[in-house]
Amino acid sequence: MVEIYGTLGPACANQSTLEQMFQAGLTGMRLNLSHTGLKESATLVHNFKKAAERAGVIPQLLIDMQGPELRIGKLEEVKLKEGMQVILTDGEGVFIGGAKHSNSDTAPKNAALTQNVIIPVQTEVLAAVEVGDEVLLNDGRVALSVLGKSVDGASAVVMRGGTLSSHKSIKIVGKQVQLPVLTAHDVENICLAREYGVTGLMQPFVKNGEDLAQVREVLKTHAADHIKIFAKIENRLAVEHLDSILKEADVIIIARGDLGNDMELWELPAVQKDIAFACARAGKPFIVVTQMLASMEASPVPTRAEVSDIFNAVLDGAYGVMITGESAVGQYPVEAVRYLANTAREAVEYLGK
Repeated sequence: MVEIYGTLGPACANQSTLEQMFQAGLTGMRLNLSHTGLKESATLVHNFKKAAERAGVIPQLLIDMQGPELRIGKLEEVKLKEGMQVILTDGEGVFIGGAKHSNSDTAPKNAALTQNVIIPVQTEVLAAVEVGDEVLLNDGRVALSVLGKSVDGASAVVMRGGTLSSHKSIKIVGKQVQLPVLTAHDVENICLAREYGVTGLMQPFVKNGEDLAQVREVLKTHAADHIKIFAKIENRLAVEHLDSILKEADVIIIARGDLGNDMELWELPAVQKDIAFACARAGKPFIVVTQMLASMEASPVPTRAEVSDIFNAVLDGAYGVMITGESAVGQYPVEAVRYLANTAREAVEYLGK
């Protein structure tokens, strides 16, 4: 049996939709805690549990931690166009030159003259970024090139445009920015994990096995050592240290979104195959994630390429497959789960021939 995971969000927040998803084959859900917490998600978790109970399923609840992941701060949704100039700073993200200004007054002084968009980032990003760097936002959907740097921030030009809003991912291509393995917010949620029925912890941007050993120690300290650790492989560094990660993780997640940001996209399929082979050799279960049914955020039917991707992931030995935005914010969460589960089932039957 292949585990079928969705992601909790507003599109599947009610018990009725969740129950239909379980009936369609769902076995567990991911709760993204990058910018919320278990307390704030209490109603959502309650509905998830009640729906599973009604469907006769004992569900898995995976919490996706903040961890050492780089994200932008608070930002009013904005459409960035190619050639537009932006400012990376530690202030609040707004347009400069209109009625609104940076709440922290940290924007570069010439920003008002150019009417740039202020993009708030962590101080670690500002410290690491240099002129000429390529910066990827929102899982690579938006790309910037850094033009200049000052004590106030860094200026950049949009090379690939797209929509950007609060808390989207940010990556400086070719650089590893060091952050704590777990944030205070993460530890807070670990303390509540048993109370909320959490079964698994998804640790982002794992660098090596030592990262996971630290996470396991924190779990033990807070009486949560029953929780399985799902290590997200999201950059080349993790791939290079995969052997040490395999020794410490309970489950490996091939997180193709950020992993694809750390290499040319045409290199990604081979890396995915290598990770799958390493997991099989080590007897370690793995999950394949990211854009498995991305078109179904707006369509009731997936592409042929998407169902082939799911099928081949299972043929490669995947213990589970997961959708994210398709169920969290998509228009067809039940249908997406049905296609995911049915395609995985078809692959299992094919393997049994």
